[in-house]
Amino acid sequence: MPHNKQKKIAVINDFCGFGRCSIAVSLPIISALKIQCCPLPTSIFSNHTGFESFYYYDFTRHMESYAKEWEKLNLSFSGILTGFLGSPRQIDIVAGFLERFAKEDTITVIDPVMGDNGSLYATYSPVLAKRMSQLVPYAHILTPNLTEACILSGTPYKPDMGSDKLLNICRKLSKMGPKEIVISGLDRGDELENFVFEDGKTPVIVRQKRVGPCRSGTGDVFSSIIAADAVNGIPLVDSVRHASEFISKVLRRVVELDLPCTDGLCIEEFLKEV
Repeated sequence: MPHNKQKKIAVINDFCGFGRCSIAVSLPIISALKIQCCPLPTSIFSNHTGFESFYYYDFTRHMESYAKEWEKLNLSFSGILTGFLGSPRQIDIVAGFLERFAKEDTITVIDPVMGDNGSLYATYSPVLAKRMSQLVPYAHILTPNLTEACILSGTPYKPDMGSDKLLNICRKLSKMGPKEIVISGLDRGDELENFVFEDGKTPVIVRQKRVGPCRSGTGDVFSSIIAADAVNGIPLVDSVRHASEFISKVLRRVVELDLPCTDGLCIEEFLKEV
């Protein structure tokens, strides 16, 4: 079909009008890496939930009809990236989407957005967190932070886990399906680490100097680069370095501009360099 002459990544995530996160981040990043980004929204926000007030529209009841139109076009995807999901019903819909659209050569990246610092996000329930494990077997690449990796693997959370414990977590997760795993954003004081696991290889730790406080959308930038690089044939360790260095560069500019943490990363100033 003529629609499938270009590489495409389907991104299943919420859309946020202000705050630079989710689809609003993935769309420019993936496009800048020369891949067509095809968003499937899970919900629509005027601005993300880190603000005191926001408008929210649940897109759940439209998702299947939306995806069926893609089936009519006979679309195929080089990659599929999933992000924040707001209900067990959405997890069922995404699983169905992966069954229909993930072909043998489709690279699936699951970013299990559930919580941080040892706790679930306020909008996330334990039931929903448990259901997230349903998507792990579909992943070629899994990109949890430490909290999410512990939840999915049934491991008690400790913020200062060393390499041996991180490796054990990755081995547990890999038995569920994914052969490549990045436990991202590990807090090491003045540095942040990404623990990169590839089945059959020695794990690699990618370090980057910490720049300022945590900011909204950083994980979305990270997972978008990982997904696009995977589709472009970039090895995972090189991709993690790419994502970490790009985020660090943008964060330095964010600090110069003194932007509020809620405003995310000023990626538009560096898209030509991604």
